[in-house]
Parts: sequence; C-alpha cells; structure tokens
Amino acid sequence: MGPIWPSYYGNCHSLLFMVDAANPTQLSASCVQLLGLLSAEGLAEASVLILFNKIDLPCYMTVEEMKSLIRLPDIIACAKQNISTAEISAHKGTGLAGVLHWLQDTHRTDS
Repeated sequence: MGPIWPSYYGNCHSLLFMVDAANPTQLSASCVQLLGLLSAEGLAEASVLILFNKIDLPCYMTVEEMKSLIRLPDIIACAKQNISTAEISAHKGTGLAGVLHWLQDTHRTDS
C-alpha cells in the first residue's frame, strides 16, 4: 500500500480486497496487507469483501485451502469489520454480479 492510502479512508463504507487465487506464492503478502487494512482506524466501520480472483485459471490450491492458510476464520472472528468473501473471475465476469449485489446491500444497510 502506498503511504498516502490512509488519507482515503475517511469516508470509506466498504472495502473490496482482491487476492490472486492463481498465485499462492503471494498469499502471505496479501494476508499482511489485509491485516494492515483491518487494523486501520479509518476502516474500523467499513464492510469488507475479500475477492478471490482468477478462479478460472489452473491453481494447485483451492480457495478453501487459501482461506485456511491465511487463517481467515480467525481473522473474521477477531476483526471489527463485517467480512464477506466471494470467488470471482474478473476476466470472464464470473461472480461480478454478486459483488455488485453485495455493494448495493452494504450501502443500503449503511443509509
């Protein structure tokens, strides 16, 4: 994350965090970034959607395995934020309608 990113947190109601599901070697770096975002004071009230992208590509780890490796259930249990997950393929459009519904529902609840 860039050093100026915290200046954008002020009026943030939702956060989309994308993980490259086809690149398990970057999983630990993604986890560190996610934990940094979840601990940011300006994002304490934001709803979070973790997107596991590139599910259309061959990968030797399933999304469930990745969730387990980053201990996502523990992160969700300890986080202040409401955290959801979705499996998507931005390239093929798979799951994107669900992301839009999540955003609509999240903002409808915030209003």
